[in-house]
Amino acid sequence: MATNNPSPSGVPNGETHTSIAADYDLSKPINSTSGLRAGLTSYGDAHFSLFLRKVFIKALGYSDAALSSPIVGIINTYSSFNPCHSNVPQLIESVKRGVLASGGLPVDFPTISIHESFASPTSMYLRNLMSMDTEEMIKAQPVDVVIMIGGCDKTVPAQLMGGISANKLALPLITGPMMPGSVEGTRVGACTDCRRYWARYRAGNVDLEDIMSVNEELAPTGGTCGVMGTASTMACITAGLGLLELRSAATAAAVSSARLRVAEQAGRDAVTMLKKDGMKPQDLLTRESFLNAIIVLQAIGGSTNAVVHLMAIINRHPTVAGTIDLNTIDEIGRTTPLLVDLKPSGENYMGDFHNAGGMLALLHTLRPLLHLNARTYTGQTLGELLDATPFKSFTYSRQIIRSLEDPLYPSSSLVVLYGNICPDGAVMKASASKNRKLLHHRGSACVFENTADMAKRIDAPDLEAEENSILILKSIGPVGNPGMPEAGLIPIPQKLGKQGVVDMLRISDGRMSGTAGGTIILHISPESADLESVFGIVQTGDKIVCDVEKRTLHLEVEEREISRRITERKQQSQAAASSGQPSDNASGKLEPWLERSGRRGYRGLYEREVNQAHEGCDFGFLTAKGPSKSQ
Repeated sequence: MATNNPSPSGVPNGETHTSIAADYDLSKPINSTSGLRAGLTSYGDAHFSLFLRKVFIKALGYSDAALSSPIVGIINTYSSFNPCHSNVPQLIESVKRGVLASGGLPVDFPTISIHESFASPTSMYLRNLMSMDTEEMIKAQPVDVVIMIGGCDKTVPAQLMGGISANKLALPLITGPMMPGSVEGTRVGACTDCRRYWARYRAGNVDLEDIMSVNEELAPTGGTCGVMGTASTMACITAGLGLLELRSAATAAAVSSARLRVAEQAGRDAVTMLKKDGMKPQDLLTRESFLNAIIVLQAIGGSTNAVVHLMAIINRHPTVAGTIDLNTIDEIGRTTPLLVDLKPSGENYMGDFHNAGGMLALLHTLRPLLHLNARTYTGQTLGELLDATPFKSFTYSRQIIRSLEDPLYPSSSLVVLYGNICPDGAVMKASASKNRKLLHHRGSACVFENTADMAKRIDAPDLEAEENSILILKSIGPVGNPGMPEAGLIPIPQKLGKQGVVDMLRISDGRMSGTAGGTIILHISPESADLESVFGIVQTGDKIVCDVEKRTLHLEVEEREISRRITERKQQSQAAASSGQPSDNASGKLEPWLERSGRRGYRGLYEREVNQAHEGCDFGFLTAKGPSKSQ
């Protein structure tokens, strides 16, 4: 009678030892490119490399039978500094359950984990480092397919960037949004309401005791911000790319059982991907995939940060890079209405979006606008996947996800502006404006040279600003800060806030949180730190004209005067750099554009190699194009 008990070697009785014995046959080459035999460490002897790899993996208790299975890598981004990823241990266990049930071997491994509020100087500064870590660990380790667990703002784009560059089979797994809290019977959630209450506190409308109480309710559970901030935007975009299950994977709460089932299914799907051709990221994702993602971005009123991230992700793809730019995003916006009623452009939270049908309901609604021939992780086209997963809309669904005929905002939630201040572009979330009159506005500039200057003067009673002024914040671009901080939501000066002013036109070369609202122009390119930048020479009192309908942003200063200011600034900076003395600017430092040449460590690498916002703030040598010949 046959027995199913394992033999001492770990190989079930009845199975042949031939494949395992072949690993030790010195007369035959090891030519497998999958499982434990893939990417062997270079010792000059492939058989010894495999022998040694087995020695150490068996120290963890693995048998030869287990090691003969396809290996599913699971990227573990848990960190006690990252509450957005607090559920990662549970997600890993659920993924493993799905992998094992499908005949794979799950192996988790760590990479960098970054959180927006805990990373200095910014999480954006570390995004490219995380993408490098992700790419190299995927390539270095013997995984046949990898599940990338991410959630907090910069982690998902970093993983998509690294995953595309590594070009092994990969599936994202989103940690999910947090649940809302409650303040005096009103739902609140990070972080749109964080900023709303803080603005009220600054204006003197909320006292110290109340703001302390509110602080405890804004993030009542683990998970990412529960509004359409950057994290939720990137989750929805990832679904739009065809890389997530549509009903729950982008929207189910981090603390829900649905999120654990999504993780288990991701484990099953990862093993299934091994049986299909053309599923590597560079094959699966096409220009149409990214166009669908941009349509989703506009329809959800997504974060302006997503524009930077999308450009970085696109420019990692060898065949898509160069075919999509900021103009593409603006053109798609002109024909795509804002449909999802979520903060900061609307009134609701991610749980409402999920209960209304999530991305499945949204993509069915957007179907006439989408490129239905784009492929998805299932192997089906988007059109085939939607056909196979019908969704019947209902009253509540249509309150949260509007129809194309009854949008929340008719078109162009996100717009791209050009002009002498921003010849390479700037971005605005027009749908989040609190004063639509400011979308066509002319006013006098009130200039802050950097965040320190702003902190010192923003609440001064004699600040040269009134309600129609345009607040300008320089030196928060990719190099200027460095790391492009989310300081673009320049606070309303206290003296104006007390007068009831809730919105002003604000312009910077930095970013703002996707959870923030207001009439705010961001990502000025080139940034002010660039010594050729027109934005870098704007002075208090200069007139600036913004016309969103015409997509223009213009400094009303004669070209001769602009040239004179740029020349003078360059001369002062060069003189300061030559003498080693601080230049005459508010930061009291040498110009970062010049300082970066001698900077050590990762900061030096970042400042020398990061490209500008319109290209995605990636490192040039990481893009599909690669480093320039001069490098």
